[in-house]
Amino acid sequence: MSTMRKTKGSGVMPAVMTFWNADESFNQKETERYIQWVLDCGAHSLSVTGSTGENISMSDDEQKKIIECLVKFVDHQVPVYPGTGKYGTAQTIEMTKFAQKCGAEGALVIMPYYLIPHKRAVVNHFKKLREAVGDDFDIILYNNPRFCGYQFEPIELKELAEQGIINGVKLADGRASYIQGMKHYCPDGITALYGHDYEPLPAFFAGADGWLSGLPGIFPKFCVDLFNLCTVQQDAPAARKLWDKMQDFIDYFITYSNNDPHWHEVFKYVLKCFGFDAGLPRMPLGDLLPEEKKKVDALLADMDVTIKATNLIK
Repeated sequence: MSTMRKTKGSGVMPAVMTFWNADESFNQKETERYIQWVLDCGAHSLSVTGSTGENISMSDDEQKKIIECLVKFVDHQVPVYPGTGKYGTAQTIEMTKFAQKCGAEGALVIMPYYLIPHKRAVVNHFKKLREAVGDDFDIILYNNPRFCGYQFEPIELKELAEQGIINGVKLADGRASYIQGMKHYCPDGITALYGHDYEPLPAFFAGADGWLSGLPGIFPKFCVDLFNLCTVQQDAPAARKLWDKMQDFIDYFITYSNNDPHWHEVFKYVLKCFGFDAGLPRMPLGDLLPEEKKKVDALLADMDVTIKATNLIK
């Protein structure tokens, strides 16, 4: 097993959405137009067919088709990391090897979920995956306690990284302190990606190598600007001032909504406001209520044009 190394991609890595037609078939043309906009806004990497991309609603054949289309479309403009994790190890290997064959630089692999396996089994799951894809293909472990029912602590991630089993982690716990823990135990050899939407500033200042979440998929220019202020210019006052423009929106869809409306519904509506034929999330989710649309309209109206980036829609 190789020693740990960082992933090929980092920085702002939007978890992009998948657009559906009215009959819930894949709207390839509009999804590609949307992804090009995200790239034009400066995204450093991309994740497709992840949670934000609604992979759990896809059949395996459908997911493969979408991975193949989107990896081909991006054509190495930036590194692409399809979401390929399944509960079963064999199914995870199959989907990940398919993404590798399509030319993706790596994969975002959620830990086995639902049955909440013990961690010894999960380590073996990722060992088998590493053996199947070889050493040069990036594996980003998706550490998501909300979806999986458990998570790896920073000291446990250190062991996985040192053995070369993983070389990146999406930390969807939300706490910036998790980044600090990773940087303490794995200082040089693993890519730490902040994986939530509400604490990016402290995460960046704690040393996060990037931001992999849904918010960069709807406000990509804003998120790139924020990342640069924090990590390149290291201008904390300016970063706080910029983030303040996003706070009310974050509070609406995370803090107060209690998952109703669902963030998928909110995000798809925002992209419609930006001029995309984003469609709706697949059922059981659907459209926002009229009063919810008015609330989002008001929040967007209060935001600076650099956040909305409507001038970049083509």
